[in-house]
Amino acid sequence: MHHLAESYVKLVLAVGEHDENYVDAYYGPAAWRDEIKRAGMSLEAIQRSATSILETLRGTIIHPADEMTEMRKRYLIKQLEAMIARIGMLGGKQMSFEEETQALYDVKPPVHTEQDFQEILRGLESLLPGSGPLADRYETFRKSFVISTEKLDAVFQAAIAECRSRTRIRVELPANERFNLEYVKNKPWSGYNWFKGNGFSLIQINADLPIHIDRAVDLAAHEGYPGHHVYNTLLEKNLAKERDWVEFTVYALFSPQSLIAEGTANFGIDVVFPGNQRIQFEQDVLFPLAGLDHRRVAQYYIIHQLVVRLNYAHNEAARRYLDGKFTREEAEEFLMTYALMSRERARQRVHFIDTYRSYVINYNLGQDLVKGHIESGGGTADRPEVRWEQFIRLLSSPQVPSNLQQVERSGGSC
Repeated sequence: MHHLAESYVKLVLAVGEHDENYVDAYYGPAAWRDEIKRAGMSLEAIQRSATSILETLRGTIIHPADEMTEMRKRYLIKQLEAMIARIGMLGGKQMSFEEETQALYDVKPPVHTEQDFQEILRGLESLLPGSGPLADRYETFRKSFVISTEKLDAVFQAAIAECRSRTRIRVELPANERFNLEYVKNKPWSGYNWFKGNGFSLIQINADLPIHIDRAVDLAAHEGYPGHHVYNTLLEKNLAKERDWVEFTVYALFSPQSLIAEGTANFGIDVVFPGNQRIQFEQDVLFPLAGLDHRRVAQYYIIHQLVVRLNYAHNEAARRYLDGKFTREEAEEFLMTYALMSRERARQRVHFIDTYRSYVINYNLGQDLVKGHIESGGGTADRPEVRWEQFIRLLSSPQVPSNLQQVERSGGSC
C-alpha cells in the first residue's frame, strides 16, 4: 500500500497548487513538493489520478489482515473520496450543505431549528441583568472579562504551560516537541496551529477582537495540549515515523481527518481539565494574572456553559447561508440572535464560513462524536484514566468519522 499512499500525498500537494487552504501541513520530502510544482497538474488530471488510485485501493486485499492496516486502508479511501469531492467543488460543482459535509467530512450533520435554541436562551434571560436584546446584555456582561492587551501573553503562556504539564503526565511525547506562539490580526479564525514536523508547531492567536478569559484555556488546549499540537505530534511519531505511513506527512484540510482533529481538540479541553478543575485553575491562576475578579469565576462559567450549548447555531447559519436561504446580513443576524454574538464576531464568523464553508461542523459535531466514541469505550468523566487511554488511542490511529457516528447512533453518549 506504500506506493498508493505516496501517490496520495503527491495528489494532496497537487490540489494545494489550486487551493491555497487545502494543504494544512506537510513535512514529507521537499523533493515531492518540488516535483509537483514542476508538473503543474490540472484539476482534471488530478481527479483522474485520484479516481484510479481509489479504485486500486478498494480492490487491495490486506495480507495479513490486522485492525490498524484495515483502518489505514479505509482512511485512505475516505481521504481520496473527499479529495475528489473537493476537486469537483473547485471546478464549480454545486452541493448542498448536507451533501458537502458528507462528501468532505464523512458525516451527516444533525438539523436544528430556532426552537432548539429557545430553551437555552430563556434560561439565560434570568441570568443576564438589564433590559434590551439578550445578545447586547450578554456582550455587556462579558466586557468585564476581557484580557487586556498588556496581560494577554502572560495569561496565554500560563494556560499553555498548565495544559502542557497535565498532558505530558499522561502522554508520551518526543523530547524535542515544542511550539512558538504568535499574535496576529486580520484572520477569519480565532486561533490556528501550523504543524511543521519534527514535533514543532507554530500557534497563532488572532487578536483582532477582544479576547475573553475563557479563550485562554480553550485555545491553549485546542491548539496545543492535548489538541492539535499533540495530535499531529503523535501521528508523526507513531504512524509517519514508526510505521513509515507516508500519508501522515500531509494534512488535507477539507477531509475527514479534520473532523477527528477538531473533535479531539475540543473534547481535549474536558480531558485535560476534568470536573471542576478548569474553574479552580482559572480562579487561582488566570483570573488574578488577567487582573479580573476571581470571585466571579463561578458566575461567569454558569453563563458560559449555557452559551456553549448554542454552538450548533453556527452550523445552521452556515447551512442556510451556503444553501442560499440566507443573505450575509441574515446569517449575521441569526448568529447574533441564536449564538449571542456581537455584530463584529458574527461578521468574523461569516467570513470564516466564506473561507472554509461547511468546515464549521467539525468543531461541535466533531466534539460530540469524539465524546461518544470515547465514552462508549468506558472513558466517562468518572473514569479519567480510561478516558485518557481512549483519547490517546484515538489520537494515534487512522480513524474515520463515519465509524464514530455509527457508535453514536448505536447508543454511545453524545
